[in-house]
Amino acid sequence: METEAVVRALWDRMQARDWTGVGELLADDVVVEWPASAERIVGRDNYVKINAEYPEGWSIRVLRVVASDDTVVSEVEVPHEGMGVHRVASFWTVRDGRIIDGREYWTALGQDPSPQWRSAWVQPM
Repeated sequence: METEAVVRALWDRMQARDWTGVGELLADDVVVEWPASAERIVGRDNYVKINAEYPEGWSIRVLRVVASDDTVVSEVEVPHEGMGVHRVASFWTVRDGRIIDGREYWTALGQDPSPQWRSAWVQPM
């Protein structure tokens, strides 16, 4: 499977709650970092479990996936019935059809207020 297809399959399987399928796309010793919350997830089982246990009410919409060699970047929107809309920019390394590491930046839309000093040059989204 090409690197881009691996990451697209990851998001498709997450949306389907196919946790076995998600695990098949990850190296046993995968490491995924979430810098915004200062967390590191080590190992396939931990990554699968943390996603499987996330409170229900969410869905996934892939906005884009860009690949170059073994590096794949995805931008995904994750609306949640009770928690609002989140976006994640993910940077993955894929080798031999498996994700070996990743860094994900999660944020809620509008979470960071726009400072007044920029108001002359920006428009609200």
